[in-house]
Amino acid sequence: MKFSEMKYQRPDLAGLKHDVQRLIDEFEAATTPEAALDALQEVNRLRMDFQTMFELAYIRNSIDTRDEFYKAEKAFFDEASPEVEALETRLRQALIASPHRPALEERLGRQWFRLAEVQTRSFGDAIVEDLQQVNARVTDYNQLVASARIPFAGETYNLSQMVKFTQSTDRETRENAVRAMFGFFHEHSDAFDQIYDDLVRMRTAMAHKLGYANFVQMGYDRMNRTDYGPAETAAFREAIRKHVVPLAAEIREKQRERLGVDALRMHDISLWFRDGNPQPKGDPAWILENGRRMYRELSPETDAFFQFMLDHELMDLLSRDGKRVGGYCTFIPNAKAPFIFANFNGTLGDVTVLTHEAGHAFQAYQSRDMKLPEYFFPTSEAAEIDSMSMEFFTWKWMPLFFQEDADKFYYTHLADSVASIAYMAAVDEFQHAVYEQPNLSPADRKTKWRELERTYLGRGDGFYEGIPYLEEGGFWQRQLHIYNYPFYYIDYALAQVCALQYFIWMQEQPAEAWNSYLRLCSLGGSRSFLELVAEAGLRSPFDESTLADVVPRIRDTLNQLERRLSS
Repeated sequence: MKFSEMKYQRPDLAGLKHDVQRLIDEFEAATTPEAALDALQEVNRLRMDFQTMFELAYIRNSIDTRDEFYKAEKAFFDEASPEVEALETRLRQALIASPHRPALEERLGRQWFRLAEVQTRSFGDAIVEDLQQVNARVTDYNQLVASARIPFAGETYNLSQMVKFTQSTDRETRENAVRAMFGFFHEHSDAFDQIYDDLVRMRTAMAHKLGYANFVQMGYDRMNRTDYGPAETAAFREAIRKHVVPLAAEIREKQRERLGVDALRMHDISLWFRDGNPQPKGDPAWILENGRRMYRELSPETDAFFQFMLDHELMDLLSRDGKRVGGYCTFIPNAKAPFIFANFNGTLGDVTVLTHEAGHAFQAYQSRDMKLPEYFFPTSEAAEIDSMSMEFFTWKWMPLFFQEDADKFYYTHLADSVASIAYMAAVDEFQHAVYEQPNLSPADRKTKWRELERTYLGRGDGFYEGIPYLEEGGFWQRQLHIYNYPFYYIDYALAQVCALQYFIWMQEQPAEAWNSYLRLCSLGGSRSFLELVAEAGLRSPFDESTLADVVPRIRDTLNQLERRLSS
């Protein structure tokens, strides 16, 4: 069935509650593991029915945030999802306490039960209304960002469409584009501050109701982190400061030299070469056709996957008015179908989003027959290994898209991949500071952000010259993860360290690296993050020696690419 043919029907919430509670009672009364498993399978069928309708409403609302029908359905799920989470918490409590747990773990895997433990800790009936209010404020943020209509060069653009102008070879155009984009955020800065104030206050109140000292550990539990915590993440950030930040500074200094400017400013940061960034040499239809060839040649598995995505209309890639910004991949359970959402804007990102989100989608496609909804995707930091590694596994085909500029793409992609780790660490430390000190004022938060920009990104005085909103520390407000998914962003850094290991591995033993990746994708979410890393034959990002070994190898590759580009 094509996506356009998938029928949406609002779930009967009262009926769902009744049926799930009845099945939980049957599960608790089961006298054999088989009877318990039968009840669980029926519960999971109902959960996947609900999730299917949620995903259809979510995707269609993302495609057009102005559509009144799906705006109303998104509002319904903002209210209904916490009530369903309350039901699922009762299921998880029954799982944890079940006398049949050893037999069920043998059949279903330990990971579901570990997830049940952290999810039970981080939810209670007392916070259902709080979660509903949080969902509503997150929706307010997304709709505000999607509402941007930015006059520029005689036309009107949304934020996604403005990105190409920030990469112009004309410095004045770049500067004007940056001013226009952040002019929108400045104009609405009070609204962005108020939304975040509300979110921090509500999340902190929820944590206190559940017995947490603050939202930090609750946030980790809601991210389903079962084998590491804030202490490990803090040590990882320290390793990033030691090993990655110096390389990122070298990369930016060489960028400054290539551009021929006295100092990099905000409006320079997105341009990597004076004569222009590498751009795909064709329109979106051409990119998609080359994508079809790329995945056909990469492996039989990726060939079948990408054809499935095309045949069933499971990608919405073009930027349009009213469309939500950003990109994501999700999964429609009853269709056993991933869905890729993106905003093509005429930059190299049109290709990397096709590889990144397709990495997520390929993993979900490989895991589509999992019996538990929790296993369709792994936890987020493991899921990002699948996406970021696919970006590197497809390097061989980048000449299809960039032709004579392929080396420029290779350099830009690799340099940005490693430099962005420093930004990810800054976002993570910022969120820890905010939730450890929830009474910080908007001005205090912005001051903290500027401090972290100096530490991790080298953005000192003058970097934002002439843009007071950014000089005062407002840049973070464009990072949707900070509003939508607290503590998510370090997941990208953890995954990138794993993806860079795959990058090195594929240079030396491509068949072995690809077989490891296939194995990783097939496991879905059936293992914890560190278990998946070990199963794949990768080294833990939390071991400082991993970054100590990876960073010099990446520096060497970047130097080789620079020599090729200058010859």
